[in-house]
Amino acid sequence: MLYRAEGIVIRSMDYGEGNKIITLCTEKSGKVGVLVRGAKKLKSRHAALTQPFTYGEYVFFRNGTGLGTLNAGEIIESHHLLREDLLKAAYSSYACELLDRVLQDEETGAFWFHQLKACLEALQEGKDPQIIINLYEMKVLQTAGYGPELNVCVSCGNERTDEEMLVSPRLGGVLCRRCKHLDPPAMVVSPKTLKLLRLFARLDLRRLGNIDVKETTKAELKTVMRALMDTQLGLRLKSQNFLDQMEKYGI
Repeated sequence: MLYRAEGIVIRSMDYGEGNKIITLCTEKSGKVGVLVRGAKKLKSRHAALTQPFTYGEYVFFRNGTGLGTLNAGEIIESHHLLREDLLKAAYSSYACELLDRVLQDEETGAFWFHQLKACLEALQEGKDPQIIINLYEMKVLQTAGYGPELNVCVSCGNERTDEEMLVSPRLGGVLCRRCKHLDPPAMVVSPKTLKLLRLFARLDLRRLGNIDVKETTKAELKTVMRALMDTQLGLRLKSQNFLDQMEKYGI
């Protein structure tokens, strides 16, 4: 059966001597694997369609739910600027790998698709990459069913002032001081960080403007989001390790 879908390349791998297999995040068909014959050849007309982060229209044959075979395609946005900048490429790779690991094959992908598309566009526009990724991570957690409870204590349900709340990655939300004994390692966060976390929980990536955040708040936000991601999803991503190495060596 012939399919036509707009999709973003979230993974591209060599297959055989001259072929590639790409994984697309599509709006209507979720995550789809497509074989692109001859993509590694010098004069291949489909080579550009297999580049990571490429957003395009793909026409492919597929029987059932197996691997498709590309018939034709057209690039809508190449996102070549993301591949040409090491930092942007690293963050974009993380966004794509994270989605690839969380999104199941054939799972409805409309929201995932639009959030990834907005994430890549924001990175290409030069917006703060850490803020973009932390907001993207929040959307992934929420869509996967692990969104943190940030407005009331996850234990007693009481709403406290920002100064009285701690973040418990293990319990998946905020704790008031009276309930801290339920998770002694719960993280103390500043009111500004908690306010940003709550904003991220409400905000769609497609509506993200320019946000100016102090470095101390960004550092705290990054620590909290990393703890939430590691505790709730428990993924070990190659792209995350690469980002960690870049930070370690000040790249």
